[in-house]
Amino acid sequence: MTRIVERFSNSVRDIENTWITLGDGTRLAARIWMPEDAGQRPVPAILEYIPYRKRDLTRPRDEPMHRYFAGHGYACIRVDMRGAGDSDGLLTDEYLQTPELDDGAEVIAWIAAQP
Repeated sequence: MTRIVERFSNSVRDIENTWITLGDGTRLAARIWMPEDAGQRPVPAILEYIPYRKRDLTRPRDEPMHRYFAGHGYACIRVDMRGAGDSDGLLTDEYLQTPELDDGAEVIAWIAAQP
């Protein structure tokens, strides 16, 4: 039997959609779960960078997991890759340096630059 924990030591802020603008102007869609006070107290981040669309079939399974980590002091960022889900661009093939890996490096830099 699966048990979903819903009480945490931190209040969780859920941002349904935010845009990460890449150097070439492409916008990647992201959903963020984080402790309510993360803007005043930096927290580590967990990145899920996926071609499977953040609002698709895996959402009901993944949402409690990200909320759980955020409730325990982590920022969780689920990002639709270029051309997938709500993100701009064209999804070409897997594991290409450009754009997938380069975009991922930009996403990590974006996360590191957040307060």
